[in-house]
Amino acid sequence: MSSLERRALLKFLAGSPLVAGLAPFAKALAADPEERVLASAAEALDVFDLEAAARRVVPPAHWGYLQSGVDGEATLRANVAAFSRYQLRPRRFVDVSRMDLSTEVLGTKMSSPIMLCPIGSTRAMNPEGEVAVARAAKTKGALQILSTQSSFSVEDVTAARGAPVWFQLYTTNNFEVTKKLVKRAEAAGCPVVAVTIDTPAGRNTVTATRMRREDTRVCAGCHTVDDRGNPRGGLTAKPMFAGIDMQGVGLVSASLTWDFIKRLKDVTSMKVVLKGIEAREDAQLAVKHGADGIIVSNHGGRALESGRGTFEALPEVVAGAAGKIPVMLDGGVRRGTDVFKALALGASAVGIGRPYVWGVAAFGQAGAERVLDILNTELRLAMVGCGARNVREISSRSLVDLGPRHGS
Repeated sequence: MSSLERRALLKFLAGSPLVAGLAPFAKALAADPEERVLASAAEALDVFDLEAAARRVVPPAHWGYLQSGVDGEATLRANVAAFSRYQLRPRRFVDVSRMDLSTEVLGTKMSSPIMLCPIGSTRAMNPEGEVAVARAAKTKGALQILSTQSSFSVEDVTAARGAPVWFQLYTTNNFEVTKKLVKRAEAAGCPVVAVTIDTPAGRNTVTATRMRREDTRVCAGCHTVDDRGNPRGGLTAKPMFAGIDMQGVGLVSASLTWDFIKRLKDVTSMKVVLKGIEAREDAQLAVKHGADGIIVSNHGGRALESGRGTFEALPEVVAGAAGKIPVMLDGGVRRGTDVFKALALGASAVGIGRPYVWGVAAFGQAGAERVLDILNTELRLAMVGCGARNVREISSRSLVDLGPRHGS
């Protein structure tokens, strides 16, 4: 349910004669959750509180960039709705006095399986951007994956994190440029490169374009612009492209094939993870061609308008990988129970994107930390309720399958 639909429903219920005689309840219903003002990140009870707080402070064009899916946003909605297919199956009389959320993926130790996935231009949401995210990741022991389009350099973010981050790579249409990006990330200590492969020929972000038109600010204040004042993308202004001739270079290439994995491995010692796999056959090919890991992802619903959530694709990708390489997932994760369900179906770690950026936008580092606290608390309680004392004990036995698109 969108925020507008939720708001309309609450106002309808508040005016219903069924609750008219229950004054406190009716008042609570009438109160718009998006109108509540948080004095601090600590007051947020779930990630949606921070979404509402971020919406108040982020200008329209930047909010559109963060929130937009593609086309009619069916895939964006499917990412969230997909988790409702499964219910949790509680277990009792299990000693859950000692809980352990820690895990390790590709040699990287994490305090919990919740990782911070790459979102570029985070400084558009808060002046400290990815550096604030890195400090939150340091405090909470979380894995951070840094975007090629980061507002800060990999060196600055690594310093703020106090430990290596993973580096997300846009392949570009010029391998010499790609190699320079990879070499710089490797020199900064990144142990893993996560290659985004789900947008080989661009995308159609309708909402982002529409909200940019509604923004009254001068775009040149943030971006390089064309003759009509529209943003060019500003690749030369991104720190990761400093010192690189970007004339004629685009972020993606439509001509790449599976031999790109070998080509990449020939120039780096970093482990290579493919971000954007959604089919069993591609998971099998990823293993065959030497990928070290997979992230099931559809770019947060902003790649192909498939109408299919990543959680729906997870089981077949896990089957295709056949336990030979770790499979991770991002897309639509809004609750700790979502994380639990993905782990139960075979994910080794689960990524969030928009939620931690909502936190950063509203309260900087403290906001990102609060998002991790909320989701980790929800995950821990789900584990307690299902009798899983550590991540290894989470399995599909804890899930009840209600069938495709239940509740969507």
